[in-house]
Amino acid sequence: MNKDTGADYLSPWPLSDCIDGGGVGVVVDTKYEAFSRGDMVTSFNWRWKTEDVVDTSSLQKLDPSLVDGHLSHFLGAVGITGLTALLGVREKGHVTPGANQTMVVSGAAGACGSLAGQIGRLDGCSRVVGICGTDEKCKVLVSELGFTEAINYKQEDVASQLKKACPDGVDVYFDNVGGPISDTVISQMNEGSHVILCGQVSQYNKDLPYPPPLTPSTQELLLTKNITRERFTVLNYMDKYECSILQLSQWVKAGKLKALETVVKGIQNMGVAFHSMMKGGNIGKQIVQVTEEHGH
Repeated sequence: MNKDTGADYLSPWPLSDCIDGGGVGVVVDTKYEAFSRGDMVTSFNWRWKTEDVVDTSSLQKLDPSLVDGHLSHFLGAVGITGLTALLGVREKGHVTPGANQTMVVSGAAGACGSLAGQIGRLDGCSRVVGICGTDEKCKVLVSELGFTEAINYKQEDVASQLKKACPDGVDVYFDNVGGPISDTVISQMNEGSHVILCGQVSQYNKDLPYPPPLTPSTQELLLTKNITRERFTVLNYMDKYECSILQLSQWVKAGKLKALETVVKGIQNMGVAFHSMMKGGNIGKQIVQVTEEHGH
């Protein structure tokens, strides 16, 4: 929404144009041979309308069987969000089964964080600790998603709770938030550990480059403890999308990966949904259901 998004792969929304985002829909009519009426399709540049005429170059055909007909999962667990979590953990996390590793996830009840923690566990971490902003979210992380423990950063002292939850220090940190929470986690990371730099949501409205600079003391820790913190952009791993989507689909169908969603109905409520998400009102992926689903 800023004039300069700070990301080369995102252009700002122009004033007075219809805004776009990730969407899923059904083809009601087409002149292209590659598509048929009734096909389910998705796009990153989906204009927020109930019906739209689009150029097929931006569309990707979907196989509803990958999500057992639960189409919104293509925007979350079996889409770009799931890919970000899976490839983030696998490309930058260096999780080794049987190595007794501890993973910490910030923004842990959000769309990406809630998947990343589960994937850390599925890939072999022995402890997964989530940091989030309400007691309800903490409960969901532990009782529904299999996190070992969860910390409410708005109510608890993160440093002391983290020490209790991670007695052997932190080996992998899936970072969605940046800022003081990340400084606290990094201060408890082990020698040769890894930060998965997925997002820095606490810093986005500040006039800073991405990724935002760390405090001198945190930067010093990274160097002395040889902690990796490389920028992670899922778009750099397109060659791995296909097999990763199949893995995510398999896990979701088998009930090993729980895909949580907060659904708001009606295009007229998109602003309400966005506002709620920015205040942390969502658990899992924030979805807006624009029209009744076509027989799914």
